[in-house]
Amino acid sequence: LLLHSSKKTYRKYMRSTRSWLLSCVVLCLLALTLTPIRAKSEEEDDDFSVLEDDMGSFREGGRTDDNVIKREEEAIKLDGLSVSEMKQLRDSAEKKVFAAEVNRMMKIIINSLYRNKEIFLRELISNGSDALDKIRFKSLTDASALESGEDLSIRIKADKENGALHITDTGIGMTRDELEKNLGTIAKSGTTEFFEKLQNQDNDAQVNQDLIGQFGVGFYSSFLVADTVVVTSKHNDDDQYIWESDGSEFKIMLDPRGNTLQRGTTVSLFLKDEAKNFLEESSIQKLVRKYSQFLNFPIYLWNSRIEQEEQEISDVEGDTEVNSAVNSEAPEDDVEVVDEEDTPKTKMVEKTVWDWELMNDTKPIWRRKAKEVEDSEYNDFFKVFTKETEDPLAKIHFTAEGEPTFRSILFVPDKLPPTFYSDMNKAMDNRIKLYVRRIFITDDMDDLMPRYLSWLWGVVDSDDLPLNVSRETLQQHKLLKVIKKKLVRKALEMLKKLSVEDFDKVWKEFGNTLKFGILEDSGNKTRIAKLLRFFSSNHEEDLTSLEDYIERMRPKQEHIYYVAGKDREELEKSPFVERVLKKGYEVVYFVDAIDEYVVQSMPEYEGKKFQDVAKEGLTFSDEGSAAKQRLESQQEEYKPLTDWLKDTALTDVIEKATVSNRLIDSPCALVAAQWAWSANMERVAAAQAYKQPGADVYRNQKKTLELNPRHPVIIELLHRVESDSADHQAEELARILYDTAVLRSGYSLVDSSDFATRIDRMLRSNLNIDPDALVEPEPEPEPKLEDSEVESEGEESSDQEDGIGAGSDGELNEGMASHTHEDL
Repeated sequence: LLLHSSKKTYRKYMRSTRSWLLSCVVLCLLALTLTPIRAKSEEEDDDFSVLEDDMGSFREGGRTDDNVIKREEEAIKLDGLSVSEMKQLRDSAEKKVFAAEVNRMMKIIINSLYRNKEIFLRELISNGSDALDKIRFKSLTDASALESGEDLSIRIKADKENGALHITDTGIGMTRDELEKNLGTIAKSGTTEFFEKLQNQDNDAQVNQDLIGQFGVGFYSSFLVADTVVVTSKHNDDDQYIWESDGSEFKIMLDPRGNTLQRGTTVSLFLKDEAKNFLEESSIQKLVRKYSQFLNFPIYLWNSRIEQEEQEISDVEGDTEVNSAVNSEAPEDDVEVVDEEDTPKTKMVEKTVWDWELMNDTKPIWRRKAKEVEDSEYNDFFKVFTKETEDPLAKIHFTAEGEPTFRSILFVPDKLPPTFYSDMNKAMDNRIKLYVRRIFITDDMDDLMPRYLSWLWGVVDSDDLPLNVSRETLQQHKLLKVIKKKLVRKALEMLKKLSVEDFDKVWKEFGNTLKFGILEDSGNKTRIAKLLRFFSSNHEEDLTSLEDYIERMRPKQEHIYYVAGKDREELEKSPFVERVLKKGYEVVYFVDAIDEYVVQSMPEYEGKKFQDVAKEGLTFSDEGSAAKQRLESQQEEYKPLTDWLKDTALTDVIEKATVSNRLIDSPCALVAAQWAWSANMERVAAAQAYKQPGADVYRNQKKTLELNPRHPVIIELLHRVESDSADHQAEELARILYDTAVLRSGYSLVDSSDFATRIDRMLRSNLNIDPDALVEPEPEPEPKLEDSEVESEGEESSDQEDGIGAGSDGELNEGMASHTHEDL
C-alpha cells in the first residue's frame, strides 16, 4: 500500500513537473518574440514624441496638429536625397524666423493679395526670367559668368508620386547669404536692389535696364498652393544650398549632394491636396502659354508623348501568327507563299516617350522693329495669339513714347463677334492683353479700349508700367487714360491709312460700330467722321465719304443734304428729294437706324451743316430773289386753300398748310419741324424694345402739309374751295390727299380703317355707283330637315314605289292573259 501510495505520488509529481517545464518553455518563447518588438518601439520613441490621447493627435484627427505636420515634413523627398537623409539634414540645420512683419504679411499675400491661385506659376517663372537676365547681363562684362553652363532656360517638372512641382532656372543663383536676405524678407527678392545699382552706373549700362524685373513678393505666392517650399540654389561664388520653409520659419543648409545644379535655382513646391491639379501636364501647359508665352528664354516641360515604333516579332510570336494563318478558313489556293528570308517579321507598337517639350515657341514680335517683321510673321502670330483661322484685315505696329512707354500691335479681325450688338450693354471680353516685360498681367481692363473698338485684338507691353504688388492692376488710373488715348488714335490712324479696297472690307463688317464712336467719343469725333461711309445719289452702288461729298459740292452750297429711310430704293422715290435731285444737288441716303443719331451728335462736318430734306427750312443757295418772289406770290395765291385746310378740312391733324418749294411730281408731302422726329426716327423709336420717356410727345406732334402749286389736283381743289368752301366732296378729297401724303412721306396711318372707307367711297363715285348702295344679301340656305322627318318621308316614298310596281304587274298580266286567249 505504501509502495502503491508512493508511486501514485510520484506520478502526480512528474505530471506537475512537466506542466511547469512546459510553461517555462512557453514563457521563454514569448520573451524571445517580444524582444524585437520592444526594441522597435524604443527606436520609434526616440524619433517621435509620445502621442497624447487626444483626437487631434492621430492621423484621423485635425491636420493642423503639430505631430501631423511633423510627419508630413518628414515625408518630403528631394531628388538624390532619401526621406531619412532629408530629415537628418533638416535636424542639423539652423532654424530661422522671418522678419517681424513677415507672418502678418504672409497672411495678406495668401488671403487677399492675389485673386487667382494659378498666379503662382507666373510669378516663379518671372523670377526665373529675372535671374536669367541677370546672368546674361553679367556675362557682358565677365566672360567667366557662363563657364558653369551656357544654357539659359527654365524647366518645369511635375512629380505626381511625391506631390511636388519643380521649377528650375539656369540663372544667376543665390549664395547662402542671399538666400537668407532675399527669401527671408518681404519685398527683398534682390531684383529691385539690382535695378537700383544699375541706375547709378553710366548711360551704357542703363541701356539694359529694361531686362531687370521690379517686383519683390512674387515668390511668396508659392504658399497659395504649397504647404512647404524648398529652394535649392547655386551661385558661381558659393556652394549649393537648400532653403526650406513652411511659411512660419525657414532653414538653410548645405546641400550634401554637391553642386548638382552647376548654376541656377530650383523651386520645389510640395502642393496642398486641393492644389494637386497643378501637377497635370495640361494645366501647366495652359498656365505657361497664358502668362509666360512670350518670354525671351525657352520654357520646357517634362512631358510624355505617344510614338509609333516598328519592332521585330520574336520567333515565338512569329510561329503563333503563322499557325493562326494556317488554321484560318481561307482556301489553300488563296494562301500566298512568302519567302521568310526576304520579308522580316515586324509590327507597329505604341511607345511612351518622356522628353522636354518647349512651351513658348511663339516669339514676341512686338519687341522687334516693324520694318523687320514680315507680313507672314504678323499673320502667324495673330492666329496663335487669337486662335483665329483667318488672316487679319489690317494691323498696326508702333511704339508709344512718354509716360508710360509701351510697344503695341493692333489687329483688325475678319469678322465682328456674333454677340457684339446683343451684348452692347454688358461687360464685354476685352481683346487687348496687357504685358509687363513680356509677362502677361491681365486682359480684364475695360479702360484700355472703348466699346466701339472693342472688337480689335491687340498687345500692350510696357517696361515701366507701375503695377500694384500683385502685378494684377495698375496703381495710377491716369496712366490708363494715357494708354487708351494713344491706342484709340493709333487704331483710327490704321483704318484711315488702309487702301480703298481694304477699307471697304473693314467697313462692311465694322462700319456701324464706328458710328457708335461718334456718340461715345467726343474727343475723336472728327477723326471718326473721316472714316464714315454712306450711300448717296452720286453712285448707285459705291459708298461715299463726307470728305468726298464736300469735294463734289456745288458752288455756294452751304448744306450737306440727306434723307433717312428704310432702304435706298424707298428714298430714291421719296417726294422730298424731287427738287433737290433735279437741281443737281447730291443727297446722302441714311439707311441705318443709327445714322440720324450720328447727325444729332455731329450737326456739321468741316463747317458744312447737315440739312434733312424731309424737314422744314429747306433752302437752296443758288436761288435768287426772283425765286423767292415767285414763292411768295404762290403762297398768296393759295392762301384760301391753305387756310381752309388748316381751319376746316384738316384742322385736327396738321399744324399748318403751305406752298412747297421741294416738290416736283407729287401733289403734297408731310414735313416735320426742325426739332421733331422724322418718319424714319418714328419707325426706329417704335421698334425699340423699351419705350422711351416722352416718345409719344414727339410721335403725336402735328406736321406741316406742303402743297405742290403746279399739280392739277391741287389746282382743282383750290378752285372748288374758292367756289364753295362747304363742298363735301372737297373735304373728302382733302382727306384723301392727307392720307396719301402720310404714306408718301414714310409715316404710318393712325386710322387705316377710316382711310379704307374713304377709298371705297372714291371708287363708288368714279364707277357711278350709288354711295348708299348696300351689299347684296347673301342667299339663305334651305332649312335642314330633322332626322325623324327624313325617316318618315323615306317610308312614304317606299310605299308609293311598291304600289306603282304592283299595278304595273297586274296590267301586264291581264294583257298577257287576253292575248293568249285570243291566240287560242
